[in-house]
Amino acid sequence: MFTVAALIYPDALATSLTLPMEILGAAAQTARSLNRSAPALEFLLAGDTVGAITLTNGLTLHSRVSQWELPELDLLILPAIWRTPTPTLRAAKPWLAQLQQIAAAGTRICSVGTASCLLAEAGLLDGRPATTHWNYFERFTRRYPQVHLKTRHLITQSDNIYCVGSVNSIADLCVHLVEGWYGGRIARAVEHQFSPEIRQPFQAAAWQDAPQGRHHDETVLLAQQWLKDRMHTAVALQELAPALGVSARTLHRRFRLATGMTAQAYLNALRINTARDLLRRSNLSMAEIAWRLGLQDASYFSQLFRRSTGVTPGQYREAVRGKLFDPPENRAVP
Repeated sequence: MFTVAALIYPDALATSLTLPMEILGAAAQTARSLNRSAPALEFLLAGDTVGAITLTNGLTLHSRVSQWELPELDLLILPAIWRTPTPTLRAAKPWLAQLQQIAAAGTRICSVGTASCLLAEAGLLDGRPATTHWNYFERFTRRYPQVHLKTRHLITQSDNIYCVGSVNSIADLCVHLVEGWYGGRIARAVEHQFSPEIRQPFQAAAWQDAPQGRHHDETVLLAQQWLKDRMHTAVALQELAPALGVSARTLHRRFRLATGMTAQAYLNALRINTARDLLRRSNLSMAEIAWRLGLQDASYFSQLFRRSTGVTPGQYREAVRGKLFDPPENRAVP
């Protein structure tokens, strides 16, 4: 079971609690509908006291556990703080040592918007990259000069500490976490349900101190570059190992150890990511997209796409194109 908790404080922005709750809950339900042995997920709201907590916007939430007695967690969310974070920081000061202990235990912690100030106050961002709500950039820099603020990134990651700049960005991060917990098919299904037309892939939005998949095997790095350079052609994978001067068996072992996948799976992932972008942003036919991916068979491309995402290329395009392209009746007639 995955256990996620979100902290409640009076100035919390409720959508930064409810959106991840719904995304992660939908992922667990979808996964378990396909495989009853898939891990369940429990989402806890935690407050200074157990019971009803009324936010400054008038909404009342119910804390199930005390923030002082949290169970072992897979993820802790610090929701966005409405207006100035100062009152929340002042009230949370006695709890910051507890936050430090949670981080030291390896729990993933994610702050939304100006909740990054809680992490900074606890010293968890010293010497690390971070982001916050854009309207607080200057004040954050003045208050926490020891933090490496990344104003051009909506998400930052340093080990188990994540910061996201907005509520939309917490959605991006949740889809990324879902992919790690339940796999790509479930992540894509959830993504399609929660506004795929506006979502950025985690890797495109995030600044990472230690990106997932980073490794120091130079041979594998060369192999990955070789595949990227040739992904638009009919790649002959049997040529890869000789091109790098190693045996196929050695390359297979090292590639899997460094990346967690085979060279073929890595190539397929490159192609699917490119296909998703083409389906979103172009009117190319399926045959044309397949050709651009180095695949001669449009039917095979459709099978590969569906196996990876859970939907056909046509279904994916239909889901995302509505807000990217003007409906035909609205286009000017030349």
